This record gives sequence, C-alpha cells and structure tokens, in this order.
Amino acid sequence: MTDRITEESASEHSAGHALLDHPALAALTGPHAHFAERHGAALRYDPDVCPMAALPDDPTAQDWSDAAELVGPGGSLFLPVIADRPPSGWETTMDRPGVQMIDTGVVTRPDDEAVTLTTADVPEMTDLVRRTRPGPFRPRTIEMGTYIGIRRAGRLIAMGGERLRIPGHTEISAVCTDPDHRGRGLASRLVLALAQGIRDRGDVPILHADAGNTVAIRLYEQLGFDVRAEVRFRVFTAPR
Repeated sequence: MTDRITEESASEHSAGHALLDHPALAALTGPHAHFAERHGAALRYDPDVCPMAALPDDPTAQDWSDAAELVGPGGSLFLPVIADRPPSGWETTMDRPGVQMIDTGVVTRPDDEAVTLTTADVPEMTDLVRRTRPGPFRPRTIEMGTYIGIRRAGRLIAMGGERLRIPGHTEISAVCTDPDHRGRGLASRLVLALAQGIRDRGDVPILHADAGNTVAIRLYEQLGFDVRAEVRFRVFTAPR
C-alpha cells in the first residue's frame, strides 16, 4: 500500500492509520458517535448495536472508574485491540489474540447474486450467526453499515457487512456461510462486494480476525489483505 501513496498524502495517510490503533474509540468519537453511550471519558456502543467499548489511549484510574460507572457493577467491557490492563477489582473474562488486516491490493467486484439485507432479515441473520459464530451480532448491529447476503431457495445461506466506521476506513465483519454451503467461494464473493462498496465511497476496507483462525487469515491474504498489526480482544468485568 505504501508505494501507492503520494508524498502529498503521506501525512494524512499516517494520521488515518494511527486511528486504527484504537478503532472503537475512533468510531465512537467519529462516524458512529450517534450510537455512543458515555460516562466521563469511557464510551461504549448502545448494547443492542454492538458490545464494543472504548477508553482513551493510556487510560487513567479515573478512566477505568468512568468505565465501571458506564457498564455498572458486574457489567462487561469489550475493548478490542487495547493492550492496557484494568486496575484491581476488574476480572478478565476473555483475552484472545487476533490480527488487524487492511486492504493492500484487493481486486474488488460487485456480486449480482448478493442482496442488501434489511431489518426484516435480522431474525434469519441472527440464526445464521448463531450457527456459524463469526462474532457478535446484536438486534441493531445491522444499523452500523451495509449488510449483504446470498439466498438459495429463499433461504439466507451467507452474509457479511460493515461494522466499525473509522474516518477513512470501514471494517468488514460478520462474514459467514451456512455449513452446508461452504467451500463454494461465497464468503470471498461477499468480501469483495463489500470492499467494492467501501472503496466506492472513498474508504479503505479493514477487518479483524482471530489469530487462531488461520484458514480465514489465509483467505483474506489471498484476496489482497495484509496483516497490519497483531491485536488482542479483551473482555473485562467491572467490580461488583
């Protein structure tokens, strides 16, 4: 990607990439601010939209106190990518390594079979997510961006969509295929179609993957994504 960046845009490019170090924070203080719930410096998405939350870079004890007030006693705080550990009293309930990947040469293309999904499709989408476990999907997650799917005989068999919106970047997420229809390239087609739409509005596609999901990571690399950073996905439970 670097060799395609002009000298004039290098500074803007560097600043944009810095936002990816704290993607939920950049989204909740930027394009997705209308979904944000806040207490002091702690932010989170409306829980019906997304489980993610955000704290400032290098959070202070006060920031963690704000977070405890935000989620309430025993509440969960899902902090994607952030490396900081909480103070005493917080419990780590998930700590999983992952990768953040970015478009460095995806050959995007629309897909004639893919249809735009709407709120009427949420029950089917939720069922597909439940069976395939691509990551969190809440009742209002569909409001975060465009979601598309492929149907066969009227049944939703594959889907994917846009989750975090960061200035200059959009995350592709919830890519999944019914187990009976895997191995036919449906996920790749949806990723390329989503990347096309993201590129068309001037954003760069990104995505996150579990570090242990080497099959998915290899697929994304074949499509033209490169690993930008190793990250951790952590969930902390507030003091009771």
